[in-house]
This record gives sequence, C-alpha cells and structure tokens, in this order.
Amino acid sequence: MTDLADVLPALGLRVRAGDLELRGITDDLVVALADLAAEGVHEPERMPFSFPWTDTAPDEFHRSFAQYHWRCRADFSPTSWRLNLAVLHRGELVGVQGVGTEDFLVTRTGESGSWLGRAHQGRGLGTAMRQVMCAFLFDHVGFTEITSGAFTDNPASLRVSAKVGYVANGTVRHSRRGGQADMAQLLLTPEAFRRGPQVLEVEGVEAFRRSIGLDA
Repeated sequence: MTDLADVLPALGLRVRAGDLELRGITDDLVVALADLAAEGVHEPERMPFSFPWTDTAPDEFHRSFAQYHWRCRADFSPTSWRLNLAVLHRGELVGVQGVGTEDFLVTRTGESGSWLGRAHQGRGLGTAMRQVMCAFLFDHVGFTEITSGAFTDNPASLRVSAKVGYVANGTVRHSRRGGQADMAQLLLTPEAFRRGPQVLEVEGVEAFRRSIGLDA
C-alpha cells in the first residue's frame, strides 16, 4: 500500500542528533506547530521575519499556517522546493527548521530559515537545530553553500548564524511594517561550517534525493 510519504518523500525524513530530531511535517504536526506558533514566536512589538507571517489575525492564523505548509507540498518540484522540518527536543515539539531553493541541481544552494516557540528560546536550541540541518544539507543532499538572512536589529539570530559559521554577505533593504529595515545577508560554506558534537542518524534520505532529481 502506498502512503503519503511514498508520494511526498519529504514527509518521511527523520534526522536525529543527540536530543534533537528533525522530521517531515505531517498533518498532525501542522496542527501542533500552529498551536505552538500561536502561543508566540517573538515579542509583539518586533518583526524578525521578512515575510510577516506572525502578524496574521488570530482567527485566521491556524488556517493560514496550514495553507502555507500545504502549499509547500503542492508546489514541490526538482526545480523549486522548500523543505520544512519540525524540530523536537527530547520528544517535545519546539519549532521548525527549513530551507528553500530554486534550480538546486544547478545552483547547489538555498536559504535557511527557522523559528522557535518563545518558551524554548535562550537554551541553545536555535544553534543546535541549525547545525543539524546544515550538516544534513551538506553531507546528505549535496549543498555546496547555504545562505540566510536576519534584520540588523535582530542580534540573537545573527549570533546563532555566527556560531554556525555563516559570514556577512552584504545587506538588502526591506519594507517592514511600513518602515525601512536592513537585512544582513549571510553565507555558509562547508569549510566554514562549525558542526555540533552529535553524529547524524538519517532516515528517508534516499527517497528524498530522488524526489529532487538526484540519484535518478
């Protein structure tokens, strides 16, 4: 019998490293993650994201959150894909770590992004989950660089990137909540990558690689 992970191999991914697990976002996790995000991701007076998804009205938030993840599934193809993985720490859901890319078979690059529920911030999890994701992308998917970005007034995110080994790669000006804001562009290479201490255990990567046009 075919299950959904056979059709959408990203849902069958499991990446474990010590107390952390990154896994494909199935529908039950979509609901649980929406609940977690609705409890708060950042202070209301701040906006750390270039796309202000946390500004969605409360009565629309869960629907909008689910639609985004379903849209990522629907639009997934070898030429354009976004991989979002739920992050669990000791079995507890804490956030999401993702990467998006265009023409990956040619470019071998993509942009990482993440969020943590506020109750789980300040514990080193943001750094650890980024290290796990980058190790997976470099070692198992074939990335040769990974980009990221953070507004210049978001020192916590910039510190995480620096700990992982990202270096400055210019700035881009954005409109944010009607005002002007600069976003620092960041670049990570395998040579500069500062790995975590844990060895990765990976499940489902063979099917995922085929789904993005590798090992065909």
